Amino acid sequence: MRRGKSLQRGKSTRAEQRRFLIYCEGECTESIYFKGLRNDLKSLPVTICLGADHGEPKSLIRAAISHKERAPFTAADRHTAYDEVWCVVDVEAPKAHPSLDEALVLARRAGVKVALTNPCFELWLLLHLCNLTSYQTTAAAQAALEKAGTCGYSAQRKHLDYVGLRGPDDERYLKARERAGLLRARSEDAHRTNPWTNVDELVERLRDARGV
Repeated sequence: MRRGKSLQRGKSTRAEQRRFLIYCEGECTESIYFKGLRNDLKSLPVTICLGADHGEPKSLIRAAISHKERAPFTAADRHTAYDEVWCVVDVEAPKAHPSLDEALVLARRAGVKVALTNPCFELWLLLHLCNLTSYQTTAAAQAALEKAGTCGYSAQRKHLDYVGLRGPDDERYLKARERAGLLRARSEDAHRTNPWTNVDELVERLRDARGV
């Protein structure tokens, strides 16, 4: 006797959400970027939470560590630990943050990853538009991004029209990632003397959450 198909629903194969907590030094430009990125990646099994604190590296990393430690016990974080915690930090130039080295040690000891840019986050945005190999001060990088005029950036207002993936294989992003990798390969003293960023490593972790 042939049996009909079971009416019982099969088990869901939906991928488990990967949870990322990101604290940004800058209150405007970085936040606009990562909020746009979060929207671009909404079809992937990844949750991006942006920390409420901003400021110099050491206090920022301390805030991220505190959030990481309380997450399993707070309703706002769904009583769930984050899979990865990141801080997005600028070196600044011509004078670096005085607490930067100490902040990086603190982050490493606490298992917090750092997306660091020399001199500032605007360099990562510029790499979407052009290649940069020469030394840049913070002011010069910000002025260059504003002059480019393609993303509505204003150094005075810290405004930005989102420059992001526009899909997982966006050519501008792939170029930025390639250029960032070349800068790191050229730099022997990464966060001191040469333009450098590893923001692309954070973005790749978010994009690849499906396969982690």
